[in-house]
Amino acid sequence: QVQLVESGGGLVQPGGSLRLSCAASTSMFSFYTMNWYRQAPGKQRELVAVINSGGSRNYADSVKGRFTVSRDNAEKTVYLQMNSLKSEDTAVYYCNAHLTTTYTADYWGQGTQVTVSS
Repeated sequence: QVQLVESGGGLVQPGGSLRLSCAASTSMFSFYTMNWYRQAPGKQRELVAVINSGGSRNYADSVKGRFTVSRDNAEKTVYLQMNSLKSEDTAVYYCNAHLTTTYTADYWGQGTQVTVSS
């Protein structure tokens, strides 16, 4: 069982920045694709950013150019740097670890609240 612990959420004004962190408990961290999702009140959970084991990254169109996902395999941590935040970025942000080999492993963090408001 892999534990994911997110941190870094909070209240920020529009145009501000936050950096989310997600620390994993597995020694196999480098093999996992790490994803950041978010869920706003009354909306479905949406994929925000992906970084795979090779370091390739993808982003939702709504955050391209503003958010950056990165990983530190030595620290077993994935980050989401969020700049130029907008009110519509307000959501609970979740870290997800996904691995598909001869089996599929999928783990979620508990979520961290990000609120963008003046």
